[in-house]
Amino acid sequence: MTRGRGGAAVLLLLILGARMSGGAEAARTYTVGDYGGWKFNVRGWARGKTFRAGDVLEFRYNRAVHDVAAVDAAAYRSCSPGRWKALRSGHDKVRLVKGTHYFICTVRGHCKANMKIAVTVI
Repeated sequence: MTRGRGGAAVLLLLILGARMSGGAEAARTYTVGDYGGWKFNVRGWARGKTFRAGDVLEFRYNRAVHDVAAVDAAAYRSCSPGRWKALRSGHDKVRLVKGTHYFICTVRGHCKANMKIAVTVI
C-alpha cells in the first residue's frame, strides 16, 4: 500500500508532537527572593522549587549595599567568599547547569544574616 500526502503530513505531525511532549521544558527565569529581590533572610527562597538545566536565576538588589557571588559549598557554609568574584550590577542573571549551586552576598555580615541560597538543578 502506498501512503498519500495526507498520510505523510499526519506522520510528520505525530513525530513533531512526540518530540515536543517528550522534550525539555522551556527554560524559566526565577527572580531570587521574588518581588522582594535578593535581600536578608532569603535563604529558604528555593525550597519547594524545581530548577532545571537552562533555567536562569535573576538577582535584583541595591548595588550600593549588596552584591552576589557564586561560591562553592565550603564558602557557602562559612560565609567566606575568599577567591570568589562578586557580581555587582544590581541586576545579575545566572544560567544554571545540572548540580548544586551556592550564592552569597559578600558584604560583611550579610551572608550570616541569611543572604545566601543553595539551589539544586536537575
